[in-house]
Amino acid sequence: MLNADLKQQLGTYLQNLRQDVRLVVSADDSKKSQELLELANDIASLSPLVSVTRAKLELTPAMQVTNAQGADIRFAGLPMGHEFTSLVMALLHTGGHPLKLEAEIIEQIKALPEQLRFETFVSLSCQNCPEVVQALNMMAALNPGISNTMIDGALFQDEVESRQIMAVPSVYLNGELFAQGRTSLKEILAKVDKHAGAREVEALERREPYEVLIVGAGPAGASAAIYAARKGLRTALVADRFGGQVTETVGIENFISVKATEGPKLVANLEAHVRDYEVDLIENQKAIRLTQDGLYQLDLASGARLSSKTVLISTGARWREMNVPGEKEYRGRGVAYCPHCDGPLFKGKRVAVIGGGNSGIEAAIDLANIVEHVTVLEFDTKLRADEVLVRKARSMGNIDIITQAQTTEVTGDGNKVTGLVYTDRSSGDSHSIALAGIFVQIGLVPNTEWLKETLELTARGEIVVDQRGQTSLPGVFAAGDVTNAAYKQIIIAMGSGATASLGAFDFLIRQGEEQASQAA
Repeated sequence: MLNADLKQQLGTYLQNLRQDVRLVVSADDSKKSQELLELANDIASLSPLVSVTRAKLELTPAMQVTNAQGADIRFAGLPMGHEFTSLVMALLHTGGHPLKLEAEIIEQIKALPEQLRFETFVSLSCQNCPEVVQALNMMAALNPGISNTMIDGALFQDEVESRQIMAVPSVYLNGELFAQGRTSLKEILAKVDKHAGAREVEALERREPYEVLIVGAGPAGASAAIYAARKGLRTALVADRFGGQVTETVGIENFISVKATEGPKLVANLEAHVRDYEVDLIENQKAIRLTQDGLYQLDLASGARLSSKTVLISTGARWREMNVPGEKEYRGRGVAYCPHCDGPLFKGKRVAVIGGGNSGIEAAIDLANIVEHVTVLEFDTKLRADEVLVRKARSMGNIDIITQAQTTEVTGDGNKVTGLVYTDRSSGDSHSIALAGIFVQIGLVPNTEWLKETLELTARGEIVVDQRGQTSLPGVFAAGDVTNAAYKQIIIAMGSGATASLGAFDFLIRQGEEQASQAA
């Protein structure tokens, strides 16, 4: 099942096992079952601490990774693709290899008193799913009262349809929908640990004022944090989660000096780099208000307040929505924004892509290899994507492109999407299309709603900055996609983060000189 290179790499990892790991395989005569059994035997052949047994599990094909302490981590389907890393991590964690978690997080997980049975529906092409699977697997490795089952949605279509799952990752807890979309370990703990929020607020309120407080942890925020820390400034980075939009980017081929990488891998490297410095990384927190009372005060949705001499905003942007009837009602039930994640759930079905830019046409091409048919709807009179992408899309036999099409409604049966309605802008006629899924790819919206009465914004809601990243408020800087920067690119966001951070450093120096002069 595993080629020689993978076996060699996996064998090296398994040298870190410190205790016995048992693989319990539930298999029948199907091809996937036999492949899973072969995978289990390949793993066992690489370490004397790994054994394989056969047993009937709730789902087949499936494999349970367990140990003497009763860890219960399961993979329903073949954990390859993005989820192969989740399997490797599960082997290491159940085998006694230390988890890379803060001591207080480990104790928090061990102290959870309830029986928590998680089921995580994924697609093997979803780059966001492993983060969720691995977070829940770590919980299961630490607490025998917690279990997690990764379920390949493309393989277990009956389970997907019975739960009406049309977006991944989808997490169920004790049979009820718990979370959908990318979710961090801290977010999960905040929901299952009833006292976690109050403890976090109390801890944050005790923080001393910072010199640089960065809001947003995408490429711009990470870059700013590193530059500020390298200047010796007391620095904090606060965000709802690390990585921003980059986490949802599959292929990155224009990051100079790196020929090709993927969003989650780049984000992991960014976070590791930030953690090399003395930066307070405050996650699972959302900024809601910025005021000034001598120092700048940042109010968080949790109720906590942080203070700082300067603030650097790098909250990035989010997917733009169509804002038509039915979109919000059917989000996650046929309306999707990540074709790489959710595309496999629509195998053999008819879908639409809204948007004819590079993102939209790339999505259409990717989906055309999975689904029965793709209809691209573009508002403008022509596609805005690069010509090479347009030629590729037109060459595929199952992609139709409609220009001057304004989507006016998403239709459904109350449970899931059944189609959409659009207006032909050239004739004014209204048309309906029967569909199972709609992938929205019409650009980004800056995350600045909480700053509308505080900073100067463009008509599009972007923060106006000068060449140093300075905003309309002295001591408040901004960087990345949230600003009026001409181009929204990862490398440009990183550069602007460095610029704004150096701008904040310069501001603090000059402010200190002015205070010293006044005192003299």
